[in-house]
Amino acid sequence: MQPYAVTQDVLRTDVAGMPLEWIDYRDAVRLYYMSRVAYVCGSPIYRVRGGWNARTGLRSVVEVNSIIATEGDPKLRERGDAFTPPLNNRTLFKRDANLCMYCAQQFPTRDLTRDHITPFSQGGRDVWTNVVTACRRCNNFKGGRTPEQAGIKLIAVPFTPTYAEYIYLKARRVLADQMEYLLTHFPRTSPLHARLRTHLAREAGVGGLGRATA
Repeated sequence: MQPYAVTQDVLRTDVAGMPLEWIDYRDAVRLYYMSRVAYVCGSPIYRVRGGWNARTGLRSVVEVNSIIATEGDPKLRERGDAFTPPLNNRTLFKRDANLCMYCAQQFPTRDLTRDHITPFSQGGRDVWTNVVTACRRCNNFKGGRTPEQAGIKLIAVPFTPTYAEYIYLKARRVLADQMEYLLTHFPRTSPLHARLRTHLAREAGVGGLGRATA
């Protein structure tokens, strides 16, 4: 029995090890079949069985690892060097670990909002460095004011994710070995280090193969 269903995405990197994108099992098998996989990392996560060979009578089987290095796509590499990720609530809330950046409480996604630190009415923009996750209560209390005007403080400074960080943020499910790999490509000063180390420690305490849910 394979440990994961084929719905688990594979982390694709270039031959230098730089993260490029998430791919599904169909794209992963295609890369194996085309001999474009230079090497693999992580653990085998599933086996995909194909047709039977009429001459040998054997069935083709492709074992897919959680991380595969391939010949890099130049366009993707350029995006990795200088890339500002698109802003949406799903990745914003994940960047901030579902914490309200004012009251420091953690909430389910349905109870969170995007707050503009400097409101539009005061010249604020809808960019990563001017938005934070906020619960509805704190957002309503702050209203159209800055935190200073409302008499409240941010618990963390907002930041623009790098390409590697954005790959993590946009993932549906990230396995422990994929997360460890991505962490090595985050800036040393990234706030995500502490948040993900805490999560990994929790996963290790639970035991088993360890899957993080986005």
